[in-house]
Formats: sequence, C-alpha cells, structure tokens
Amino acid sequence: MDEDQAALALFPGFESKRLTVDADVDIHYVTGGKGPPLLLIHGAPQSHIMWRRMAPLLRDRFTLIIPDLRGYGRSGKPWKGDYSKRRMAADMIAVMDALGHTHFSVAGHDRGARVTRRLVKDHADRIDRAVILDIVPTTWLYGHIHKKAQINLWNWALWAAPEPIAETVLNPEAMLKLMVRSIAPEPEVFDDYVRTNGNIESLHAMCEDYRAGAGIDSEHDAADAATKIATPLLVLCGTRSSSTLTVFDVEAAWRAEATDVRFGEVDCGHFLPEEAPEDTAAAMLDFLQ
Repeated sequence: MDEDQAALALFPGFESKRLTVDADVDIHYVTGGKGPPLLLIHGAPQSHIMWRRMAPLLRDRFTLIIPDLRGYGRSGKPWKGDYSKRRMAADMIAVMDALGHTHFSVAGHDRGARVTRRLVKDHADRIDRAVILDIVPTTWLYGHIHKKAQINLWNWALWAAPEPIAETVLNPEAMLKLMVRSIAPEPEVFDDYVRTNGNIESLHAMCEDYRAGAGIDSEHDAADAATKIATPLLVLCGTRSSSTLTVFDVEAAWRAEATDVRFGEVDCGHFLPEEAPEDTAAAMLDFLQ
C-alpha cells in the first residue's frame, strides 16, 4: 500500500487525492462526506490525520476537504520554498478550485488557523464562515510576549531561529514522538505522525513555516492591518491551553482584527480536535449551520 492510500486508513469512505500547486510542491488531501464544502486545516507538528476523530461527526453535514499543508504530512517539503501563510492559503484555494468549490467554509487549528486567517484576508469573497482553533494573531502574539508566554511558547523562538540552529540541535524523530505522544495514543496514528513528520525534511519545513511567521508573514500582516476581517469568525480555545487562554487576552486580540467574531471555550488543552472532538464539533456545527 502506498503512502497516499495509507492516508485513508483513518478516514473510511474518503478518497485520497493529490494536486500539483507549483513546480516542486504537491498538496495531498483526503475528501469525503456530503453537503456544502468545509476545508479543515491542521496545525504543527501534525498532518491531516489530526481531524480523524472529528471527520465522522461532520461528514453527514459537510463535504470535507482535509489537506496536508506544504511541508507537512504527505505533501511536498521543498527545502528552499515559500512557506508564507499567503502561499499556503493560495495552495488551499488551488485545491478548492480543482474540486469546483467556489465558496466554502474553513476551520483551522494552530498553524492551520494562521493559514485560515490569511484566507479570510486574501480571499474573503470565497469564504462563507471561518473557525479559528486556539490561536491569537501572530502580530498580537509577538507584541504581547511576557515571561509565561516565553516559557509556554518556547518553540516560537527555537523553530524560528536562523537556519540551521534547530535543524542541528534537534532530533526530529525524538521531538515528534515527544510532542504527539499525548494526542496520538493509537499506535497506528502515532506511527503515521512519526513516519511522515519525524524526519529532517519535515523539521526543516516546519522551521521555515515559523521563520516565515517572524518574517514575511509579519510584513503581509502589517500591509493590510487596517482592513478588518468581515467574514464571520468563531474563535474556539481550550480552557487549559498553554497557547491562548492561560497566557493571552484572546477576545481583545481578535476584536482588534475582526468585525463579526464569536468566542467559545472547550474543556481541554491546545489540541482541540484530538483532545475534545465531540465538544469541538458541536460548537463548530452550531456556528457553521
């Protein structure tokens, strides 16, 4: 069984597809379900399989499109590539275009939520509604770093450090195993994460993603900071998340960015779709419908 077909083991009834979006990047995704299109975008250091527990809860209401972002999972991992959120958002638009979805809703977690934010900035005419899972905007985060945030968000400094600091000091497989152990107790899920993301190519790509966040993404954000997001947003955070509610004023962060934003909390940590899939799906369904 090749890797693309292996991707379907956790998504019975779905199809595995691949789209070339530029010269050296293929985007892998799985799709299934019925109803209006809903794009689900994973975070770091994960892949499309982070949605495995939520897909059965959403597939009867939505046609789900669940990709691996460039640099993650089974998608292409160019060593010298464009890892800006603008480019990643354009990858997602290319996938939706290929499937004929002119309008759609989107939910993103972690890095995928940052791609979601750029989607509603650059492609507002395409997005019906958007769900942001457990982040504050990048510019807000960098502007409100304090002692606890520095400790909790250690990876923002390490992974964004100039090449090859992280690539030299980190063991990619050991780091990946440490980070996903609590959210992937199923052996087949744990093994899939390690196999697809626990290597030097994936580590480098993830670092390039974070380096873009500290560089070109900040430039893009500054250029359109005066334009508030008009797309209806739902911002969901984990009550025990070390990334949001325990360190930042989430509502203040997003009210500075959007004109139509609702907030919700889920009793879990940072990884809502894997830690609390039922509650996360319920909140999303209530908002999206």
